[in-house]
Amino acid sequence: MSRPLIGITSYLEAARWGTWVREAVLSPPAYARAVEKAGGAPVLLPPLTLAAVDDYVGGLSGLILAGGSELDPGLYGAARDERAEEPQPHRDRFELALARAAVAADLPLLAVARGMHVLNVAQGGSLIPSLPDVVDHDRHGEGGRVHTIQISVSSKLGKAIGDRAEVAAPHRQAVKRLGTGLLAVAWADDQIVEGIELQGHRFGVGVQWHPERDTDNRLVEALVEAAVH
Repeated sequence: MSRPLIGITSYLEAARWGTWVREAVLSPPAYARAVEKAGGAPVLLPPLTLAAVDDYVGGLSGLILAGGSELDPGLYGAARDERAEEPQPHRDRFELALARAAVAADLPLLAVARGMHVLNVAQGGSLIPSLPDVVDHDRHGEGGRVHTIQISVSSKLGKAIGDRAEVAAPHRQAVKRLGTGLLAVAWADDQIVEGIELQGHRFGVGVQWHPERDTDNRLVEALVEAAVH
């Protein structure tokens, strides 16, 4: 039996190897390793052109919207924070179009960190552009400690990994208004949303943390399982 093809979104950045510095398609290897471990075949998707989006969705069995830089707040009607890094409009455009096409095609997808934000904004939702401005602690920041999240047991996320998880997920942005068809299914103790799902979708899950970095691979396994059925 052939392995299902699982697309993974990627960076388009300048990179150095040997004496060369060139623009390159980049992805942390943890995503590909997690997909392979779960029985899938990983395929990197470069954010080059929107013309390939429908072909990707038609040819893939599943999709991971990977983590990365923050979405441009202008995409959901918020002002840009001068403290934030420069947005990457090429990647934003590509991944928003890819997310919308995947949702329309009922393609199984797992949206990780930035990917969860992409999914929410693609569905018409909005984000908190600067989380430190609205919470009085640093648990979501770069120096944030591991914290417990509560998960809806009836959700696909809960069925995959249980009703709670210990996560460390540094992030400056967070879900504010949920997009069309999305439900919040996991929360930190301060009620910041850390997991979302698409209602009526074969498998459409977004999480704020990075399951590909964990030794527990059940969430990626659930994606691959959905991709073969």
